Formats: sequence, structure tokens, C-alpha cells
Amino acid sequence: MQAIELRRAGKSRREIKEILRITSNHMLNEALRGEPPPDWTRRPKAKDELRARARELRRQGLVYNEIAARLGVSKSSVSLWVRSIPESETLSYEEARQRQMAGVSAYWAEERERREQAKVAVSQAAANQIGQLSDREILIAGAVAYWCEGAKNKPYRRSDRIDFINSDPQLVKLFLRFLEVAGVSNDRLIFRVSIHETADPVAAQQFWQEVIGFEDPDFKPPLIKHHNPLTVRKNTGEDYHGCLRIMVRRSIDLYRQIEGWASAAMVCPPTSSESDGHEDHKDDHAYLAEPNAVVRWRT
Repeated sequence: MQAIELRRAGKSRREIKEILRITSNHMLNEALRGEPPPDWTRRPKAKDELRARARELRRQGLVYNEIAARLGVSKSSVSLWVRSIPESETLSYEEARQRQMAGVSAYWAEERERREQAKVAVSQAAANQIGQLSDREILIAGAVAYWCEGAKNKPYRRSDRIDFINSDPQLVKLFLRFLEVAGVSNDRLIFRVSIHETADPVAAQQFWQEVIGFEDPDFKPPLIKHHNPLTVRKNTGEDYHGCLRIMVRRSIDLYRQIEGWASAAMVCPPTSSESDGHEDHKDDHAYLAEPNAVVRWRT
């Protein structure tokens, strides 16, 4: 009785044990038998509302997958919350299978949407980190893009000319912006669509003209790639527009500049220990240190 009075007075179990000199939890449990714990000891559970909703849906006859889809929780959580509630009716194998498939479809319809939103959020945050590119940054990005996708000299063949090809409209527009920053005038540009013979070269050329904003006279006749019937190609249909090839007249010096820009951009910075004693070389690539620097070369 004394333990119950202390409990009602707001004492904790540890305090009651110390006051009454109780040495075991079993003795304390017996002393407090029938006495509910005070409200201040109850901690709210974040998922109580979800649990109640899940049990309500289960009583309505929904299966685990359907409940998980509606509440946006895992199937294992639903199982823990509602396993004491029997199914409201006995279903045939086919009916149960259909309901399960419907539940799975509903779950993944919402899950795909959540994942897509998460993906967009990450991409948007990354884009915000970049912001507006300076001319210097465009030179770096364009040079590296060319070194990945453009024609380069070989030990057995040197041409020192700009020849870039790609199927991504955004990358193509970035490379054209790079050429503009590098001082290449539009009259030096040559365009040509490269596309498989099974596609529509006329429509593809119109597509690329709209993307880059150049007219038909700036384009050479499309290069038709012969199709191998044994090859299973995925780049087909209305969204296939082939590749756009961009060539630059009188581009020997520009090629050599790109070679230097890309080389400088791809050099790994030295560690702190490696950089000690090498301060004299910090200006080796000073031409890349000034944003919006004017680029000049012989034509």
C-alpha cells in the first residue's frame, strides 16, 4: 500500500525502491500490482496513428501490400501491426493472387513517384551548386567534353582539326557555347547529321537545326550509316535523331589549345607533401586562373 501511495505521489520506480529498500524488481512489481503507470511515464509513439489506420484498413479486407501502399510504410511494419486481425473473408487462390498483384502495383506506383521526387531533388540541389558558369569554366568543361567525344590525333595520324560528334542535345549546345567563348565565328562551323538508314534523315536534320538554331545551308548532306540486320538496336523510334557532327574550319591552333586546356584540367592536384618546395611552378597555368580571360590564336 505504501508503494502505491508513493507511486501516486509521482515517485519513480527507482525512488520507490530506495525509499522502501526493495531489492528486486519482482518485489516492486508485486507491490504495485493493479496500479497503472502514471501518465508522465507514457511516451507517445510516432506511428500510433499509422498503426491504427493500418488495423482499420485490415478490417476492411485490404491485404498487406495494399495497406503498405496506402500508408507509405513497409510490408513488414504492416504485418506487425495487423497480424492479430484475421482476414474478413476467405478468398480463392486466383482472387488472392489478383489482390496481391493489385497491392504490389499500387505500392510501386507510389514508390516510383517517391523515388522520382527524391532523384529530382538531388539533381536540382547539385545543379544549384554549379550555378552560372563563367567563361573560364566553360572553356574547361568544353575542352574536357571534346577530349571525351571529339576526334584526337593518333601516333600514326595527326590532323590537328576539330571534329566533335554526339547524340545528346545538351552536350552539343554546351560545345557550341564553348566554341563561342573560344572566339570561333559561325562561318567556320560545318554540321552534318550521322544516322542509321532505317531512320528518317530529313526529320533528324530538322530536329538538330531547331536544337542549335542553324539553317539548312550550314548542314552537309546527312551521313547514312548502313544497318546490320543481325544487330539488335535500341536507338530507334521517334526519339532517335542520330548524332550531330560539328567540324571547325581552320582549327589547327584551336585543337592545340584544347589539348592544353584538357591536359591542365585533368592533372590531379598534388598532395600537401608533394607541393612543398614547388611554389615556383604555381603560375605555370596562369592563363586558366583568370575568369573571363580573352582567348586568342592564329587563324
